[in-house]
Amino acid sequence: MEIQPTPSHNQPAYTVSELSGAVKRVMEDSFSQVRVRGEIGKVSRHASGHIYFDLKDERSVLAGVCWKGSAGRLSALLETGLEVIASGRLTTFGAQSKYQLIVEHLEPAGAGALLALLEQRKKQLAAEGLFDPARKKALPYLPRVIGVVTSPTGAVIRDILHRVSDRFPCHVLLWPVRVQGEGAAQEIAAAIAGFNQLPPGGNIPRPDVLIVGRGGGSVEDLWCFNEEIVVRAAAASDIPLISAVGHETDTTLIDYAADRRAPTPTAAAEMALPVRADLHYYLMESGLRMVQSVRRGLQIRADRLQGLSRGLPRPEDLLGQGRQRLDGLSERLAQAPRHLLRHKQAELQRHEGTLAPHRLLQRLQEAESLLRRVRGQLAVSGRVQLERQADGLERIACRLSAELVHQQIARRRDQVAALGRMLQTLNYEEVLRRGFVLVRDVDGAPVTAVATLPTRAVSLQFHDGSAWVQPLGGGASAPPVARRKQSKPTPADGSQGSLL
Repeated sequence: MEIQPTPSHNQPAYTVSELSGAVKRVMEDSFSQVRVRGEIGKVSRHASGHIYFDLKDERSVLAGVCWKGSAGRLSALLETGLEVIASGRLTTFGAQSKYQLIVEHLEPAGAGALLALLEQRKKQLAAEGLFDPARKKALPYLPRVIGVVTSPTGAVIRDILHRVSDRFPCHVLLWPVRVQGEGAAQEIAAAIAGFNQLPPGGNIPRPDVLIVGRGGGSVEDLWCFNEEIVVRAAAASDIPLISAVGHETDTTLIDYAADRRAPTPTAAAEMALPVRADLHYYLMESGLRMVQSVRRGLQIRADRLQGLSRGLPRPEDLLGQGRQRLDGLSERLAQAPRHLLRHKQAELQRHEGTLAPHRLLQRLQEAESLLRRVRGQLAVSGRVQLERQADGLERIACRLSAELVHQQIARRRDQVAALGRMLQTLNYEEVLRRGFVLVRDVDGAPVTAVATLPTRAVSLQFHDGSAWVQPLGGGASAPPVARRKQSKPTPADGSQGSLL
């Protein structure tokens, strides 16, 4: 557009927009690519994604703008108070009559600036509790799967694989990421989160421990491991994580958030796995100690048992008392019938002189009744004694040998048989065998006197049977019969004596 000069002046007149556009073209042509060093001042992040900030020094302030496309790459360094070097182009903003720097690249102004930013970020994350030792998890003793987050082309993965094969071979999963440059922090954080999202027992095995590492480098090279997104991902990992970034003197923020820090990637592999040879030696040593412990325990118990056995009575002593009681009872059982016979024989001798012929049958009947009672008592007493002895024999038989038990039973049977024979000898029927006769009337009642002898037939019971006879006459006396001299009872030697 042509500008018409006024009559009073020969200079052209510009509109505000024309002047602003001319200044903008001149400034952009003159400062199309500049690098400015300064300190980050007030930072404002707009909802549209653009970032507005101040770049200042001791005397001046320069407005800076970082468009949305570049904000993602530069926002990490836009910290208030950080000294940076901003690269971009200078332009104007005519709406407010000011100029500003369109920042396309931002870098710290030396290592001191990065360290200051690192210290500031460390304090912020520590205040949130991400570095609290109580949150750290213990490493598994013998992991089956190890997850590694590093570059697939670097020496880190080779060192880790070599150390794993030397110590204890196991399954290693590699999640390849960039460990330096733009987008490295996002990839590392995504790899940590991806390993944690693997389901247990799935097609891809879930690691038991993670190793995040790279080789050494400058502060700028290792800066991605100081990014907040990486530190938060390491702190949120459910899988125990080992940080192995740089060399032993290099320290990054992920080292504080990790469960363990290794000075080198090789040391991280050594932390994650034990030495198989040491395990073999430990197992052998533990097995030997276990065998020795068992033997020592058995020996101690054997010694204790032997000591206690000295205080116990001998089995022979325990059985001796029972044997004595059994012998005493057996002797008493064998002598009881003999003592009874001696007593009865003594009574018969005392009453022998007073016995009359007419009372013989009465005495025989009384003797028969007595013998029955005695036989019953002896039978009952014998059964009771035999039952008691049998009970005692059963208790003793558990401790004695089978041969001794059979011998004792055979001896008791012989004794019982002898008692039976003795009872048979004392029976009144044995008296009949010696020539006596039992007279009964027709009703079966015994006839005990001549005066009571009936005139009718009477029964004479002999030892081998009975016979009916007719008396000659009532009250007739028989011819006198010479009375035999009674023999005295024989001593008690087991033989049967005379009752008359």
